[in-house]
Amino acid sequence: MSQLPAFLTLYRELIATPSVSCLDPHWDTSNKAVIDKLAGWLTTLGFEVTVNELTRQQGKFNLLAKYVPSGSNGKGGLLLAGHTDTVPWDEGRWTKDPFQLHEADGKLYGLGSADMKGFFAFVLEALRGLDLAKFNKPIYVLATADEETTMAGARELAAFGELKPDFAIIGEPTSMTPVTMHKGHLTEGIRVTGKSGHSSNPAGGVNAIEIMHDVITGLRELQRDFQRSYHDANFAVPYPTLNFGNIHGGDAANRICACCEMHIDLRPLPGMAMDELYGLLDAKLKPLQQQFPNAICLEHLHEAIPGYKCDPDSAIVRLVQEVTGNSAEPANYCTEAPFVQDLGCQTIVMGPGSIAQAHQPDEFIRLDEIAPAQHQLRQIITRVCGPTLASQA
Repeated sequence: MSQLPAFLTLYRELIATPSVSCLDPHWDTSNKAVIDKLAGWLTTLGFEVTVNELTRQQGKFNLLAKYVPSGSNGKGGLLLAGHTDTVPWDEGRWTKDPFQLHEADGKLYGLGSADMKGFFAFVLEALRGLDLAKFNKPIYVLATADEETTMAGARELAAFGELKPDFAIIGEPTSMTPVTMHKGHLTEGIRVTGKSGHSSNPAGGVNAIEIMHDVITGLRELQRDFQRSYHDANFAVPYPTLNFGNIHGGDAANRICACCEMHIDLRPLPGMAMDELYGLLDAKLKPLQQQFPNAICLEHLHEAIPGYKCDPDSAIVRLVQEVTGNSAEPANYCTEAPFVQDLGCQTIVMGPGSIAQAHQPDEFIRLDEIAPAQHQLRQIITRVCGPTLASQA
């Protein structure tokens, strides 16, 4: 363990290693270098490490490290999870090098310092001070790829085989406040294909913009259906939402528009099945599709991310509320929680740093957050993998 670098060195090396995920190939970067660093450090701590290349995304990798104490039966335990990728950076808005950890004004600046490569430095530091051989339950560390784009890494956890921890903590920046629910996320493209022609004879073509107007009318009805039929008072916006994000169509005022495309964003409540949501969407489009055969096409711009909810009275929620003193809250953003929860474990989202810093120029974490978060993580690991909470799983 003496070979493990100091905490700030861990942090500095993680920040200095680019791992941007972006649908634009100009920005997109492999996360392999980050995975290799984590693999080396976790091996130093005595963990058995497995690295898998994604089938969905070649050149991107997931890591699972496990420590199974000799006195353990190898079942249950705690999973500490995070994503290794960051979003791109706004080159004109950062005042510091995003890949150089910079300390100033009581803060550590750097891309991924909060969201969320820095979490792995916290995990390693917490593990460094523990005698893992005396624990009763396994400890796992999961590092995934492409959370910021497709969540491809979180969708391939089955590749690690029989992974069934009792509890999981996903270290997104929540200021160490446990998040126990969030909505899902779908991004859909709707393309209308008409027939071009001269504007002086509207009957000589099929105007895609006019059909899209009817599509929007139907989807506005769906917005109202959401408000009438679905409700979860835990959220500030207590119903599923549908947002019209962008629309493009036509090329000249004197031509009948032959193509119009719109992108929409849907945020389903936890518990809503994706098939149910797509069924509601299809039902609104079906009459128009029958009226204009082959003109309206729906395209999934990414695989759906379902909503997530953890039982507020579960053992892990009670524990982290006791340790941190913070009450559980919902979140407005999406995480890998529904995919981790599918492993069959009680799952929460909680980590150091503020979500207000996520995706922001000059991203930072406050220095005064570091010691308390390290202490709380160490307490949680000890209590979950010792006899007290583990016996209640």
